[in-house]
Amino acid sequence: MPGSGEVVARSGESSAFALSRGVVLLFAVACGAAVANVYFSQPLLVTIGHDLAMSPALVGSVVTLTHVGYGLGLFLLVPLGDVADRRRLIVAQLLLLVVALAVVAAARTAAILLAGMAATGLLAVVTQTLLAFAASLAPPAGRGRVVGLVTSGVVVGILLARTVSGLLADLAGWRSVYLASASLTALLALVLYRVLPRHGDAAPTTLRYGQLLRSTITLFARERLLRLRALFGLLIFAAFSTLWSGVALPLSEAPYFMSHSAIGALGLIGVVGALAATAAGRLNDRGLSRRTTGIALALLTASWLPLAFTRGSLWALVVGVILLDLAVQAVHVTNQTLIYELRPDAGSRLIGGYMVFYSIGSATGAIAATSLYTVAGWGAVCALGAGFSGLGLALWAFTRHITPVPAAPAR
Repeated sequence: MPGSGEVVARSGESSAFALSRGVVLLFAVACGAAVANVYFSQPLLVTIGHDLAMSPALVGSVVTLTHVGYGLGLFLLVPLGDVADRRRLIVAQLLLLVVALAVVAAARTAAILLAGMAATGLLAVVTQTLLAFAASLAPPAGRGRVVGLVTSGVVVGILLARTVSGLLADLAGWRSVYLASASLTALLALVLYRVLPRHGDAAPTTLRYGQLLRSTITLFARERLLRLRALFGLLIFAAFSTLWSGVALPLSEAPYFMSHSAIGALGLIGVVGALAATAAGRLNDRGLSRRTTGIALALLTASWLPLAFTRGSLWALVVGVILLDLAVQAVHVTNQTLIYELRPDAGSRLIGGYMVFYSIGSATGAIAATSLYTVAGWGAVCALGAGFSGLGLALWAFTRHITPVPAAPAR
């Protein structure tokens, strides 16, 4: 960015919007706050279940429905950024998110809680709209840096979500987590309404809403690499969710009896995954995408060996978490890099479609892990996670020599 701290982005022909470092930071904070709502519940599942008299399997559906809602939002709401005023769209989604969070905080029955969680996930995809808006406001010379800074907000939001929710729950109960998030979201909606320009810099599209949705499906039908990488995404995030949805259960029992904040703090270990993201990006630039994917999937599969010894050693848990997060980040970055290069002009639809599979994998891992723990214990959960990881490694082994040719643009 220029030394003045501003990047000037044209909005229309006669007006200009100054995208300062402060505004970029605002985008990052808003993205992190929005995506954190998807992960707040993970260290709170036991307490929520006790409070609302929910069975362990039903408690697992809290995370599942949140991710299902997020997946639907990626497909149904994110494309609206190409046909609607992004400022109004963002503010409207944030205000509706406030309502959903308030419903969760006030829920007295499992049905109301689950409905609120599904709506929260659906509206949390405002993160993707914010990221696209920031990219459109940045000039080409500064776009990569802006996108990188905003994306860092997403990563921080995911990493801090469990820690913050655990700490707040210990201080004031699990409902305080969602009340605090609703308050912050309302404040961000007001600030963004006053700061953001009325129109973005994106080129107008001739596609209507229905055509945008069909175009995403068409891209999947035509792009073999997109389908392959979406399957990798589904499997790695099924493994990721198997760990983070299930690990709170053994840690809250003997011999640990950990508090919410202690369980949530384990998410901070995942910051090591940022190192994998940086390294994976460099390896992709060197044309080593296949090798990076294979090594990462092998590490992901191996991570479940130390994780299986969680009940006897917290150090084993720490080692397993580090290996798993490193592997997931490396594959995820590789996936997104390869997918975006297929069709830069359809980047939002490609990444949005890919992220639908991320949500499917996360939801599958969550419900499977909590249900399996009830009947078979932690060892079975680890076998499940290793199974998802091993399937990913086998898929890579069978397809590593395949280099799909990008199809012609979809209309």
